Amino acid sequence: MKKIKRFFNLLYIKLFKINDSPQRIALGLGLGVFAGIIPGTGPLAALFLAFFLRANRASALIGSLLTNTWLSFATFLLAIKLGSGLFGISWQQLYEDWAHFLKGFNWHVLFQLSILKVILPVMVGYFLIAFCLGLIVYLTTLLALVFFHAHSPRNP
Repeated sequence: MKKIKRFFNLLYIKLFKINDSPQRIALGLGLGVFAGIIPGTGPLAALFLAFFLRANRASALIGSLLTNTWLSFATFLLAIKLGSGLFGISWQQLYEDWAHFLKGFNWHVLFQLSILKVILPVMVGYFLIAFCLGLIVYLTTLLALVFFHAHSPRNP
C-alpha cells in the first residue's frame, strides 16, 4: 500500500509541480496516453507529438509510460470489435485472422492476408480508443490543473 501511495504522490508532484501552463501539461499527458495505447508507438512517439504540438514533453512521457504496452493488450478485443464494426466485418473472423497473423508471422503471411482486411480495422479500433482516452485524460487533467491552480495558497 505504501508503494502505491508513493507512486501517486510522485505522479502528483511530477504533474502538478511542472512549471508550464495547464493547457500544455494536459495536452502532453493526453498525447502521451494516445501514443502509449497504440501498439508500436510509445515514449518516442509521445515526445515527437509533444514537440510538434508544443505540449509539455515531461507530461507526454509520463502519459506514455503509464499506458505503453499494457493498455494496448487490455484494449485488444475492444479494438477488434470497434474496427470490425466500422469496416462491416465479423469481429470473430477478424480475431481469428489476427491470431493467425500473429501466430505464424513472417513476411509471406503478411502478404497472404489482406492488410486492409486484418491490420487496418484493428489499427483503426486502436486509434479510436487512443483518441477517446487521450481526450478524456486531457480534459480531466486540464480541469484538475485549473482547479488546483485556482485553489493553491499562492493564488488567493
